[in-house]
Amino acid sequence: MSNTTLSGRPLTRRGVLTAVTAAAAAHTILRPSQASATRRRHAYDVIVVGAGFAGITAARDLRRKGLRVLILEARNRIGGRTWTSTFQGEQVEMGGVWVDPMQTHVWQEIEDQGIGLVADPAADRTLFPTATGFGYFSPEEAFGRQGELLTQFCEQAPQVFSDPTDPMAQADVLRLVDSYSIRDRLNAMGLSTLDEKWLSGATGGLGGGSDRGAYTQFLHWWALCNYNAEQYYGINTYRPAGGMTGLAQAILTEAAADLRLNSPVRSITDNGREVTVRTRAGMSYTASSVVVAVPVNVWNTIDFAPGLSLQRRRASSETFGVPGAQKLWLRLRTSLGNTYVHTPDGYPVDTLVPIKQFADSQLMVGFSNDRRLNVNNVAQVEQAVRLVVPDARVLAVKGQNWGADPYARGGWSFRRPGQLTGLLDAIQRPQGRISFATSDIASGWSGYVEGAIESGLRAAEQVTHYGFR
Repeated sequence: MSNTTLSGRPLTRRGVLTAVTAAAAAHTILRPSQASATRRRHAYDVIVVGAGFAGITAARDLRRKGLRVLILEARNRIGGRTWTSTFQGEQVEMGGVWVDPMQTHVWQEIEDQGIGLVADPAADRTLFPTATGFGYFSPEEAFGRQGELLTQFCEQAPQVFSDPTDPMAQADVLRLVDSYSIRDRLNAMGLSTLDEKWLSGATGGLGGGSDRGAYTQFLHWWALCNYNAEQYYGINTYRPAGGMTGLAQAILTEAAADLRLNSPVRSITDNGREVTVRTRAGMSYTASSVVVAVPVNVWNTIDFAPGLSLQRRRASSETFGVPGAQKLWLRLRTSLGNTYVHTPDGYPVDTLVPIKQFADSQLMVGFSNDRRLNVNNVAQVEQAVRLVVPDARVLAVKGQNWGADPYARGGWSFRRPGQLTGLLDAIQRPQGRISFATSDIASGWSGYVEGAIESGLRAAEQVTHYGFR
């Protein structure tokens, strides 16, 4: 590869292109004398801020080490950026949903909990851009050609991420390309207009637009999928049968930690001996250590004393989670049928994935980065869908604007250029008696529940190493 220049995920089903081919964090045992001394001072040894998968994983691991844990959650529910709900009589996920055997932590968790899996169905056909608009293609033709383009787009992945679980393993090589956006890479490829349309939606849409997303973030996901198009296409196929909320509840039950819902945190003060957490309602809790398990985008909404490190303030301001990320469920009446819809970068609806066919309509899930689109407004969503499917009639819609959620301020994580080499290592480390856990800062599957679990395990280990000095 060149040392000076750049010379490349649509959401689909494993049934289109088949492929598939636990680690546990090392436990550091807290000395009993340390734990008992802490308990004499406080009701809790550790406070976890946030009851998403990172937070509840950290809480369970800390409880297994014999520590008393309090979880403070801002919302009236657990799960963070995962949320199981209902729509048109169907169970739906308003946030993160899919898991895969390659994601070893969450897969092992599902097996250990005895939770079944649902495999989303394959599409019968696809709707992709053409020179004059959109046209129908067989899944083999569409994903075959797009897979070739993705392979070309990602040709540097083996050199940049030789060990995907250790993203800094090839730091010198990584630094050469980490400043590039997805748009930079697309421009360097010299694609035809049509090929770019086929590729840009699969790469740029995930990052909140080709100009925002880092080229290396996509390369990292590609490497985690063994540099393989079939495995990459397959990672968004399986979901827990009882929903993500059910999986989260199972972990929380095992944690046996005290939980306070509707408790958004206002401030966190570390005086070097203990940490005090105050909620917006005026409640105050003190413990030896704290795990902050909220998204990076939310860090700057909490008052820290001493203040957050420069790198953390920068990360929160720049955003790790895609700020405009929205998810929507639609019941459509249309001639579309069981069709996967792919749009180029810049369309108000990025992707439409078929989930279930009814006698007179169909259930689909879609994604959007257009902040102007109200994903709960039937008329607006219908207008957006008709840009691709002219005869579409939206009968009902249910959406979640993650960017407008004050406790998320964005959806799935997708790093920006320069953040991997410039920020990740620093923001994974503890700050005094405070550790941080979120899928945003995972070393592996950032943006997935797998990454949240990884991060929660790391934070729990940091607490037992450093939190009881």
